[in-house]
Amino acid sequence: MPFLEWTEKNKTNVKTCDDQHKKLFQLVNTLYDAMKEGKGNDVMKKILDELVGYTAYHFSTEENLMQKYNYPGLVWHKKEHEDLAKKAKELKEKSDKGEFIISSEVLSFLKNWLNTHTMGSDRKYGEFLNNKGIF
Repeated sequence: MPFLEWTEKNKTNVKTCDDQHKKLFQLVNTLYDAMKEGKGNDVMKKILDELVGYTAYHFSTEENLMQKYNYPGLVWHKKEHEDLAKKAKELKEKSDKGEFIISSEVLSFLKNWLNTHTMGSDRKYGEFLNNKGIF
């Protein structure tokens, strides 16, 4: 069983966004698997690099859709994205400097954030976009 499991509760029913969310879940699970094998620190930098890049790409996709269809929660949603992007960059900078990062703390943060975000605010924009005919 994966550390972070994709379920129906995580779905926005917007295929592009759901596919990207699945990729984010996969990144977290890759880190978890490496940590279980005692290789967490070996893959941390690679995963953080990919996470920072992929979250920027994903957030841009979501925000462009929300802007295009005048989603009323765009400003607040964008703030959530900025907060995660800032945290991911901070973790990456620590890793780049060679500072020790405890993988379990990173995993816990990512798991909580992804579940809370996808099951909460992402589902709200998903419902809004679905009502506009976007699936």
